[in-house]
Amino acid sequence: MSFEAVPTLQQRAVQWLLKDEALAISALEYLPTEFFPPLFKEAFTGRQTNLVRAMVAAWPFHRLSMGALPTISHMETLKAVLDALDFLVTQKVRPRRWKLQVLDLQKVHQDFWDEQTGGIDVSYTPRVLSQKETTEEQQPECGVKQPLRVLADFDLCGEHLKETDKYLLKWARQRKGSVQLCCRELKIRESHVYTVIGILNILDRDRLQELELNSWWPQGSQAWFAHCLGQLGNLCKLPLLGTQQTALSGNCALPDMKKCVTEPVPQFPNLDCLQHLYMNGIYFLKDNLETLLRCLKTPLETLSITHSQLSQADLNHLPLSLNLHQLTHLNLSSVVLSCLSTGPLRLLLERVAATLKTLELEGCRMKVSQLSAILPVLSQCTQLTKINFLDNDISMAVLRDLFHHTANLSELLLEMYPAPLESYDDTGHVLRDRFAQHCSELMDILRAIRQPKSVYFAAGACFLGLPSEFQERRKGAKLHRETLSRKKKIKNKK
Repeated sequence: MSFEAVPTLQQRAVQWLLKDEALAISALEYLPTEFFPPLFKEAFTGRQTNLVRAMVAAWPFHRLSMGALPTISHMETLKAVLDALDFLVTQKVRPRRWKLQVLDLQKVHQDFWDEQTGGIDVSYTPRVLSQKETTEEQQPECGVKQPLRVLADFDLCGEHLKETDKYLLKWARQRKGSVQLCCRELKIRESHVYTVIGILNILDRDRLQELELNSWWPQGSQAWFAHCLGQLGNLCKLPLLGTQQTALSGNCALPDMKKCVTEPVPQFPNLDCLQHLYMNGIYFLKDNLETLLRCLKTPLETLSITHSQLSQADLNHLPLSLNLHQLTHLNLSSVVLSCLSTGPLRLLLERVAATLKTLELEGCRMKVSQLSAILPVLSQCTQLTKINFLDNDISMAVLRDLFHHTANLSELLLEMYPAPLESYDDTGHVLRDRFAQHCSELMDILRAIRQPKSVYFAAGACFLGLPSEFQERRKGAKLHRETLSRKKKIKNKK
């Protein structure tokens, strides 16, 4: 038998007020502050726009976080909220209870309204605030009237924005003197450069911390965007996702790829807060990496270059760049190194041994001799929590050697290794029984050296001069996992 929870007195009062909107609005002047979050949530969810408008105007807290509410994308409800802000910014004398300074529309992973804070005072960002922003937070009642701040993230795909985003941008543009529209994360996908620049002109660029790009524009347009990029002084994270030639539509000619990379470079020194740089599928990066990295003036925490081509000169520059000597995350997955010397990679690992936490070299197609060259330095990277060597040509002997070089890596939580070369026949097919046997032997060796946490072995193509169509079989490779906490044996999966 189950019993329904008895509503609390507060819940009963909230439901009673919701039934009489006029009474609820008139009672806001005297309503206890703890009633505001539950009443607002119910009114917002129920699209009672008149009550929502009145509650925003009387909001007794510094911040109102609405990104977690289910109907945030409803146009009429958003208009009601913005109407209330219009009322507030035009008042010469503030309402008695009004404390609202920040309207937060950013999406969050948890429902702050289910917590006791009720979405009242959620931090704008987990990162350290700038001195300017800290001063604003600490002195909301200073003599100079501070503009209201609206926080929102935007995902621009093509020329299409959600109707609510279009309305918000237009609203903010018309009130730029009294309202600051702040965006922490802006994603740009296949959009016209002038559309992007128009949005950047509306936003408070000092607040933008993450800009994700997977669009490159025709030659000549990059200069305009580079000018805007150079003004993003607090940008911490910059993912650059390349657009393949087949993705270019219409009669648009393929841009000068070298120019696409080098034109924005002169603006990079202004990005004093950049900590995370991701470059995925930038197939024209080859021979330009040195130029790009030389213009960065602050140490990076993350360098991720994936699915791209690098030259030996590019690789040689990595250990020479002072801005890479404090890396905590290094990812060179799907950067083919089989024809390059891995000596510079070994030197880079020596430079970052004290700070590196994740190392991902999946799909680099390194040969036995290349991998053996970097193994000795691996034992110096004592902070590593994750290593990924999938899709490289590694023999049983090299794997044993690799394990011994990880003997003192006590922080390792996840290890990913390819099936040893001995697991394949002459045609490159996996011999499953042999693979299972090798995995069992390798785990015994690893256990004898240290106590691993989670270990994966992948059986796929070894790229031993195999035709390209066979290399595609790697997409269907099966992962073999042994989690010691559950004491499961490695099994071949069909």
